[in-house]
Amino acid sequence: MSPPTPEAISRSRTVLAKDILDGRVDLRPYPFRYLAVVANRGLGVEQVTYVLAAVEALSHNGWELVTVSELAASRIVCAFVRRR
Repeated sequence: MSPPTPEAISRSRTVLAKDILDGRVDLRPYPFRYLAVVANRGLGVEQVTYVLAAVEALSHNGWELVTVSELAASRIVCAFVRRR
């Protein structure tokens, strides 16, 4: 699977935690201040841990955590971040 393009990330305003942790995305050209990081593996607390690891990786590049939420209907965990 090829890495997500900056255009695709900009359209959806989401990025997979796995792509961040695997170093597959470059968010420097991302044009917006806010972004959702989606945990795409694990269950419950594992998803929270996974998405927070991705947020931690982003924090070294000027992003900060706004909040973490579980989307109840889908049971997907998202971290919402903003560029400093």
